[in-house]
Amino acid sequence: MEWLKKHQYTVVSGLLGAFLACLILFLGFFKTIFVLIFATLGIVTGYYIKNKI
Repeated sequence: MEWLKKHQYTVVSGLLGAFLACLILFLGFFKTIFVLIFATLGIVTGYYIKNKI
């Protein structure tokens, strides 16, 4: 457990990279970019609404 706490960003980045690779394999490059753009817009919108209220 201590190792996981020490390397948590490495593990999260690796899992995120694997997930992104799977998206590219199954959806294709441009569909993956489309999904990532709208996910980012959703995150930014949620952050803006949370901090505005």
